[in-house]
Amino acid sequence: MQFNSVLDSIKTYEAGKPIELVVREYGIKPDEIVKLASNENPYGCSLHVKDSVSSIVSKMSLYPDDSMYILKESLADSFGVNSSNIVIGAGSDQIIEFAIHAKADKNRPVLMNSVTFAMYEIYAHHVGAPIVRTSSREHDLEQFYTLYTEHNPSIIFICTPNNPTGDALDIDKIVEFLHKIDSDTLVVIDGAYMEYAAKKDSKKAINVKEVIENFENVLYLGTFSKAYGLGGMRVGYGIGSENIINALYKLRPPFNITTLSLQAATVALEDRAFVDESVAKNFEQMSRYEEFANKNSIEFIESYTNFVTLCFKAPQNSSNISQELLKQGMIVRDLHGYGLNAIRVTVGKEQENSRFFELCEKLL
Repeated sequence: MQFNSVLDSIKTYEAGKPIELVVREYGIKPDEIVKLASNENPYGCSLHVKDSVSSIVSKMSLYPDDSMYILKESLADSFGVNSSNIVIGAGSDQIIEFAIHAKADKNRPVLMNSVTFAMYEIYAHHVGAPIVRTSSREHDLEQFYTLYTEHNPSIIFICTPNNPTGDALDIDKIVEFLHKIDSDTLVVIDGAYMEYAAKKDSKKAINVKEVIENFENVLYLGTFSKAYGLGGMRVGYGIGSENIINALYKLRPPFNITTLSLQAATVALEDRAFVDESVAKNFEQMSRYEEFANKNSIEFIESYTNFVTLCFKAPQNSSNISQELLKQGMIVRDLHGYGLNAIRVTVGKEQENSRFFELCEKLL
């Protein structure tokens, strides 16, 4: 059987190895495995969320409120925008898909950083759109602007903080860049890790209300998968002008998140104390990674997220290191596929991080 030719250029996205697969492949007991590969919140989610979801389990047979009224109103209050400026997705990556299908085509390229979230490229290939990348590892907006003037892209993706490197841009640099972009180019600002960046450095924080009011061609993305600890619930959101949101809604399937996911996200948004505590613990533990890297002469990229990217020099090899760690029950993300001799390590709980340091130090 033959399929659409565009599939020939698409690489399957590789998620972090699940614990269940490591159990099967290496015969390691589940409680002896530490997963620091997918940037999940190691502290789980708010207890209020667990109690709330448990209370409506009997409603699993019912479709969710497809208007998502309560969640959209809560997000609108949180960001100071109107509910008509918001679209909800099954993870923010579904909204990336909406944006690509709404705006990109084979006639104009999609512009992104050299190392960034893989789904931008994968979704762009869905519609046959060419890809243009910068050459710098971290976001360099001067390079972005040069490539923008040369290639006239339909969409520009700015991931800040960036996955999988962890670097983040100052908001004043972003605003300066946006002023130079024409109104027919969609600029997607992916803020999946913004809760972490805003806590660490206020200069990285994005005032979403001001950005979308001043730039009608900007779509901001957020998610409940990281700081809110709801990766398994798959809830993301996009915030932009009504013109953008109306276009994306034409691509949104009905009931695209579940009844339980909708409840979980709505309650999670109310418990800011849990998010603040998780973020604070994250940066307390991240300082240990920086100390470990300095002690072992490992380059690391300053991170504004809940993960750290550790870069190695030959003869050390990230693929070998990640594989050897895996054999010991430690799951991290090898970035060889991104063209980096590096691993990305989620900042876990104190004991999990200590285990990583112990195993990695032996390998080095």
